[in-house]
Amino acid sequence: DVLVRQSASGKHAYQWTEPNIYQIRYFKTSAHHRDEVVTVKTPAFAESVTEGDVRWEKAVGDSVSEDEVVCEIETDKTSVQVPAPAAGVIEELLVPDGGKVEGGTPLFKLRKGAVAAKAAPSQATDAPPPAAETSPPPAAPAATPPAPPPQPAQPKPGVRITMTVVSCVQVKMNRMRLRIAQRLKEAQNTCAMLTTFNEVDMSNIHELRKLHKDAFLKKHETKLGFMSAFVKAAAHALIDQPAVNAVIDDTTKEIVYRDYVDISVAVATPKGLVVPVIRNVETMNFADIEKAINALGEKARKNELAVEDMDGGTFTISNGGVFGSLFGTPIINPPQSAILGMHGIFDRPVAVNGKVEIRPMMYVALTYDHRLIDGREAVTFLRKIKAVVEDPRVLLLGM
Repeated sequence: DVLVRQSASGKHAYQWTEPNIYQIRYFKTSAHHRDEVVTVKTPAFAESVTEGDVRWEKAVGDSVSEDEVVCEIETDKTSVQVPAPAAGVIEELLVPDGGKVEGGTPLFKLRKGAVAAKAAPSQATDAPPPAAETSPPPAAPAATPPAPPPQPAQPKPGVRITMTVVSCVQVKMNRMRLRIAQRLKEAQNTCAMLTTFNEVDMSNIHELRKLHKDAFLKKHETKLGFMSAFVKAAAHALIDQPAVNAVIDDTTKEIVYRDYVDISVAVATPKGLVVPVIRNVETMNFADIEKAINALGEKARKNELAVEDMDGGTFTISNGGVFGSLFGTPIINPPQSAILGMHGIFDRPVAVNGKVEIRPMMYVALTYDHRLIDGREAVTFLRKIKAVVEDPRVLLLGM
């Protein structure tokens, strides 16, 4: 016979296997883990990131579910969300809002399984109303009426008094905005920037998209846009003009030429400008480019871009046309040597075969480092972009 006995606390059990021989078997119940307090630490950053600023989404005493975001750590390149490892209540915040943290820094304490306490009912609500007075209170002694307040001095006739209230709000710059400002200023201080312009007739690419957009969507499950034409045209022009795809190594005073094309595409987010990279564009077709752009854009909107998504890049394309820009001069994204600025598409009168016609036109701008790239290469590069976008068939002919 085997006799099993369990204590009232449920913490251990006695098992009788032989006369006068007892075995004690310990175990833990779910109640033991329910009030366990765990300390959540800062996740490890990418190799090029050393620290970040904490922005709290929750406060002490707040209930959180498993994987609910408790805080966000802003670095100079991206934001890292820190979720709760389990459901519970925030016990303590170990870093102030806006405080700097490194990988492994303790962030907050979480009491697992707990639930935030409800607010106690107001005593004023539950207390019984006071009993009515049985007799009226004694009359207060007569008081001398207060003296009337002094009247403000009246302005003299013909004098007008005007009061203006000026209000302003000061907001601390986040880490990403500070880094953007620093990099742009470094580009101005380092590069000998010069900008050249051209215009692109978008009639053919409009017609191409109109004819094939439905079949393209059905086959590739992605929409055919204008961005893929410019990205592919840029890759074609960068192979033709390798100096635009190169960079100056200021340490060794050498020019580094790349035999690959990684194009950074500037994306505006509420927190600042990010530039995820489409890699090896020289090997991609229009469908591959559109899928890559959509995937990176979706990650940017969800704030899921990793540092690895933005590292590298040999050339940048910035599309201000989505905001209605007509004309502008972009700033180089260091350590690159050039950037292409796209702008809005507007109907304009242009001369075509000796006649004036209304065409959908776009101004394009190339800002380049004149220390490395001469005007001849820059103008030739921009004309190559114009030729490919206006007639994508030149890609098939290798022209």
